[in-house]
Amino acid sequence: MSQKITAAITAVGGYVPEDRLTNFDLEKIVDTNDEWIRTRTGIEERRILRGDGKATSDMVVPAVRQLCEKRGIDPMEIDAIIVGTVTPDMLFPSTANLACHKLGAKNAWGFDLLAACSGFLYSLTTGASLIESGRYKKVVVVGADKMSSIIDYSDRATCIIFGDGAGAVLLEPDTNGYGVLDSKLKSDGAGGQYLHMKAGGSLRPASLETVNNREHFAYQEGQTVFKNAVKGMADVSADLLERNHLTGNDIAWLVPHQANKRIIDATAERVGLSQDKVMVNIYKYGNTTGATIPLCLWDWESKLKKDDNLLLAAFGGGFTWGATLVKWGYDGK
Repeated sequence: MSQKITAAITAVGGYVPEDRLTNFDLEKIVDTNDEWIRTRTGIEERRILRGDGKATSDMVVPAVRQLCEKRGIDPMEIDAIIVGTVTPDMLFPSTANLACHKLGAKNAWGFDLLAACSGFLYSLTTGASLIESGRYKKVVVVGADKMSSIIDYSDRATCIIFGDGAGAVLLEPDTNGYGVLDSKLKSDGAGGQYLHMKAGGSLRPASLETVNNREHFAYQEGQTVFKNAVKGMADVSADLLERNHLTGNDIAWLVPHQANKRIIDATAERVGLSQDKVMVNIYKYGNTTGATIPLCLWDWESKLKKDDNLLLAAFGGGFTWGATLVKWGYDGK
């Protein structure tokens, strides 16, 4: 009888741009202030990728390169790269395709996966299934977004929230029960009207009119999204624990999508986790959409211990949401 193959996370890489955009910088651009932003979102600053010709792939590449160095592998050993993003360099070729070229990952195939802020979780489940199939040995899953490219910096409702960054994990086969154990992923397109980018797709291709109407920026109806995110992330996390006969006591860390500190707190409360078991870095990076969860793993890697149970949870535009249970396979260095 063959042993069950699971997809273990064997390395983590991350990248955030050097340029910081603080709340005080934003005070000079739009009608807002540091205290208002901090109390409502928990954000103090975010990182912005500046410079001509800089795109999402330019954050993916250093994150993946770092991961390869940590694991001691060559990019030529990578079988596939999946990039969860809503800000691809261009519609095609995919960001994964371009990143493979820049990395010299000539033996890898790959694609972009678009699920807004749930992009990393969707990508992680997809990447894990490639490993579980037995056909692939090294799959890189990346969450990366250059949100500054689709944010209207005259819209104070959205410009205070988002930042740029990339995080990546390496998945490899394991037969000792480590890695991605279970996922519960959800989707409801009825939520699209509350969080979307109106133009730029086949429904409303770019035109003088769409540009003049500022339709190529992210639009969010904050209150509706907030209410759905709190319920969605908390419910799916609780359901996943119940399905696996676990409680909050069995979880070492909650790794929540960093959208808003209040949503994070509500999710932690629902699954019965104290603040010291919750990864929070929203204050320094803002909401980097697809990158928030892997950037948390990157920031906390040194604190993670072999056998730790991690609960990953996200909620994003569409609506998309979900939770993933991961058993950590190595002691952080």
